[in-house]
Amino acid sequence: MSVGDQALGRRRQLSDEVAAYVRDLIMSGQVRHGEFLRMERIAEDLGVSVTPVREALLSLRGEGFVRLEPRRGFMPAPLSRQDVQDLFEAQAYFAGELAARAAEHVTEDGLAALDRTQEQLERASRTRDSDGIERANHDFHRLINLAARSPKTAWLLQLVVRYAPRRFYSSIQGWDQASVDDHHQVLAALRDGDAAAARQAMRTHIRHAGTLLIAHLEAQGFWDDEDESAGTGDGERDGGGDRP
Repeated sequence: MSVGDQALGRRRQLSDEVAAYVRDLIMSGQVRHGEFLRMERIAEDLGVSVTPVREALLSLRGEGFVRLEPRRGFMPAPLSRQDVQDLFEAQAYFAGELAARAAEHVTEDGLAALDRTQEQLERASRTRDSDGIERANHDFHRLINLAARSPKTAWLLQLVVRYAPRRFYSSIQGWDQASVDDHHQVLAALRDGDAAAARQAMRTHIRHAGTLLIAHLEAQGFWDDEDESAGTGDGERDGGGDRP
């Protein structure tokens, strides 16, 4: 690989990381429609140049996630309660299918790894270790998805799950305890090799997370002053505000 190819690959990686960060800001209610995303502030927060930030915002524009206002800049596209519900319903479908298939294929070693990861999650929850909670939760779901032996379905799930605000989940009231409790139902079904129960437990878990996120956004007044179908705000914000 040439130096130019390496540089291009690194820039794309940075752009993807910035896009994930901005999605998290929007989906967690840190910034909303009517508030502008300042490229310089985002670049400073992430320790990158403005170039990957611009590329990330253009990519998000192509996804319909942000809008470009002429001569003013980028802002999030309107996001309704139904949008959030739809995203989590899609995630619940694919995650449920993967859990069902994992119930048929998971090994004793795989179950042991899941138990260890669940213990890490519970320990992090007790000590209010936000990074530990997010890491252990991610690892728990990753182990299940790998055990499912369905890479195409896992890929489809990944397309949807990137809209879930992984970095800020621990700031959502009740999420860490719900994650701990819901995982026990999933684990029980996997130990029993019960595909139907695993599918249902996982779908219930993902829908629960979506319900908590909607409640979090409502508590922040995310939809108080705007028409959910179009959005009405035209204020300006520096793309982050008070972040956890």
